[in-house]
Amino acid sequence: MHMQITDLAAQRLTTSLNDQPGYFKVFYDMEGCGCNGVVVLLIVDELAALDEQIETNFVPFYVDPKHQLNLESNMKLDAQENYPAFTLSSDSGVISSNLRLRDARAAAVGTPSAENACTLS
Repeated sequence: MHMQITDLAAQRLTTSLNDQPGYFKVFYDMEGCGCNGVVVLLIVDELAALDEQIETNFVPFYVDPKHQLNLESNMKLDAQENYPAFTLSSDSGVISSNLRLRDARAAAVGTPSAENACTLS
């Protein structure tokens, strides 16, 4: 699995780390999101034992093998200049045009960025 990350997306991801350690993880969130769920990006303190690496041109991303069914083998992560969310696409089309980044690290718990991905902000 490979993900091409645009320069603007890489810049936003770097800023979101806030000079703190963390791993980026692609997650399919179904809790509170209805029956279909949504793809979100997480920043986590630790990886799960079964997480698999997604190769990128930036830093590695990770994904639970169960969530790979909702993704493509080649993807692109992009950002728009004046919009806070990301776009995840593949050769097959857009996977998510409103992809949110949620900071799930222990230091971020209770902050707005750590809230449920399905909550509109």
